[in-house]
Amino acid sequence: MLNERKPNNDLDLLQRVNDFFNRELRYVEDAELWDMDDYWASPVQSLWQGAGDCEDFAIAKYFSLRERGMPAEKLLITYVKVLNPERAHMVLTYYPDAEGEPLVLDSLIDTIEPADGRRDLLPVYAFNGEGVWLPDASDSVIGNNSMAGDIKQLSRWQEVLRKMKAEGFPVEGNAP
Repeated sequence: MLNERKPNNDLDLLQRVNDFFNRELRYVEDAELWDMDDYWASPVQSLWQGAGDCEDFAIAKYFSLRERGMPAEKLLITYVKVLNPERAHMVLTYYPDAEGEPLVLDSLIDTIEPADGRRDLLPVYAFNGEGVWLPDASDSVIGNNSMAGDIKQLSRWQEVLRKMKAEGFPVEGNAP
């Protein structure tokens, strides 16, 4: 997938990456796959296992898009609460521009949906290689975010970067 010809536009690339991981990985909870409550796998680990949970899908999609040249400022891994039934979940969000409506790439559905169409998701926080963001208090959908902190605060993200570096992949930002 990473070696295919360059797509004509961002939406084509998003669809290719989303389709690839949603097709190639089975959704399996960490307790079953890794015998741990919460484990963030590198994309290589997820592909090797042929499985992962929501954050593994989001991480794999994020790094695949970054590898294909997508700017970090257009991508956020977003921790959300699914409202019915209520549970924690992670998705990848794509921002076409600073004011544009973000699109949601989800491991649970194959279609890429605009955030305002995903009323089943309530954003909690979002991050990428550059920082951590919180949704604006007045915003009930994924969209407007305010910078909240340094990415070094997320220890599981730092661990994913360490794994990727050990696997020989370039990592962004101040990787350990």
